[in-house]
Amino acid sequence: MIDEGATAPDFIAPAVAASSDDEATAGAATKLELFRLVEAHDAVAVLFAPATFVPTCTAEFAAVRDAGWHVRDDLAVVALAGDSLYAAFAYADRFALPFPVVADFHGGVAESYDLLADSWEGHSDIPRRATVVIGGDWTVRFAEATADPLDRADPAPVERATETLREVGVDVERPRVNYDGEW
Repeated sequence: MIDEGATAPDFIAPAVAASSDDEATAGAATKLELFRLVEAHDAVAVLFAPATFVPTCTAEFAAVRDAGWHVRDDLAVVALAGDSLYAAFAYADRFALPFPVVADFHGGVAESYDLLADSWEGHSDIPRRATVVIGGDWTVRFAEATADPLDRADPAPVERATETLREVGVDVERPRVNYDGEW
């Protein structure tokens, strides 16, 4: 896993655009350019999942959604899963995820963050479940992964990231992860 204090690797990857009031762009395929997010925000939270529709990961993504992290001018949120763009679209639509969902189908982004799982549930070269917070200076401020994507971590990585975000000046509400939701 990437070390806190390291420089975050940049990436450009296919993503499903966040839902929006503009129906023409809601759920549209787009190219996510991390450098644009880092330049425009005080911090970027990148939430890694091995695949879409993994219940524990979905619980964390929904908690971040419900905490309103995506509506802030000082914070960008990106979800990243080891599935196709089509799966990302279905996932974002099903759970009304208001932030981009990156399709890291071959694990290239996860590998650059040293978050590539050898295998999980019969799949290889997929992201581990993790939360990474990148400061506006490209420094990794927080990085935490779970040993098993299905672990019900308490507190969840996204909950623990809240303190780090506050330290960099992003005063966010702490997400409340409910692993027993409709996932």
